[in-house]
Amino acid sequence: MSLSDHPKAYGTAAVAVAFAAGVFMTLGAKDLYPDLERRFQERKLTRRPRRATDARRRSSLFWGPVELEDHEEAVMVPGPTQIPRDTGISDGIEGCIGRTPLIKIRSLSEATGRTILAKAEFLNGAGNSPKDRVALNMIRAAEEDGFLKPGRGDTIYEGTVGSTGISIAALARARGYKAHICMPDDQSLEKSDLLHHLGATVERVPVQPITSPEHFVNLARRRAREHTASASRADPSVGFFADQFESPANWAAHFQTTGPEIYAQTSGRVDAFVAGAGTGGTISGVAKYLKEEARLTSLKVVLADPQGSGLYNKIRHGVMYSSTEKEGTRRRQQVDTIVEGVGINRVTENFEAGGDLIDTAVRVTDEQACRMARWLAERDGIFCGSSTAVNCVAAVVASLSLPEGSQVVTVLCDSGTRHLSKFWKKIADMGLEDGPKPDDLLTLLQIERPK
Repeated sequence: MSLSDHPKAYGTAAVAVAFAAGVFMTLGAKDLYPDLERRFQERKLTRRPRRATDARRRSSLFWGPVELEDHEEAVMVPGPTQIPRDTGISDGIEGCIGRTPLIKIRSLSEATGRTILAKAEFLNGAGNSPKDRVALNMIRAAEEDGFLKPGRGDTIYEGTVGSTGISIAALARARGYKAHICMPDDQSLEKSDLLHHLGATVERVPVQPITSPEHFVNLARRRAREHTASASRADPSVGFFADQFESPANWAAHFQTTGPEIYAQTSGRVDAFVAGAGTGGTISGVAKYLKEEARLTSLKVVLADPQGSGLYNKIRHGVMYSSTEKEGTRRRQQVDTIVEGVGINRVTENFEAGGDLIDTAVRVTDEQACRMARWLAERDGIFCGSSTAVNCVAAVVASLSLPEGSQVVTVLCDSGTRHLSKFWKKIADMGLEDGPKPDDLLTLLQIERPK
């Protein structure tokens, strides 16, 4: 007697065979077909992080098509440091740091014929800048070395123009410390106000040269030393000087996180990386990862330097010099620019760590930075601060030296809301908010297109 004489039995057998075939195809195809396996492995670098609900979901007749899934805990990139996946729940504000989006800036890409991408570092969740990565790494390193101990009443001291201090202030509270920030009094008031609201002690001090003991960095170092010297049995707390300009934990933060993230988000296709330098940690850390660890030997690393900074000549001509250093020409003790956060007239340990990996430099004027900031707000909805504007001008210039279709990565540092009273006031005073402007970006910035 055949199965055809029993329709129910025939149907049951057919379903069983189909089910077994489906299971075999799902579990075995990845191993049976090398091309499918190769494509599956390549997708690991670029696939979106799964939501917590996705992780619990099982493919079935009710949930839809079966998908190949990997259950590794990190995105694989060159080197020992891997990018942790978002597991759905983060422990504290530290979980909001890193893994920032890499976005295409459409207006700049269209104007240049190259793809200009930007790491949205203002989306870091503690201090809303790339300094979150640095602050967290410096604090962790100090804890590991025994310099900081949560709950003892320790205070973290830092000399900063604002962004690093804001990150330290937020993370210090989250990890059981206090923060004491020394900053020059020519920085925007929004930054010091925010520091106060975060619970930090803030000293705004007159601008001094780095050789002066009253320079904001030297003052912070001295305050930390005085605090530690006053420790007693009744108050065993100590002061820790974070030392962002010289601490290797600065560039290491970007070597361990920012660089690998850029590699993963671009699948290793980066023709140029463009960034400014204040401490030098970002450009050094990313350059060291992409060039030395990931071995992107054809990558061009470009320094974006504001007017008045000596780093441009250091990279281009081997001499630390700015025309504003001439006798009788200097208006300010520090870098002679409206831009905050980047530009310096000395070589820090962090800049030195990756300085030999920087291929060239682009000098950006204050006027170009202001025009770029307004352009980005009007064309892309990006409301940025001054250092971001400098990065984007330099990214445009650098891209034009590359073949069409090249891919350039830069950094969106912080929001324009921290620069209202100074940088954005300057933009308004220039008439850029309401006055007529060229529709061509290169004309607006007075940049010549290469022939």
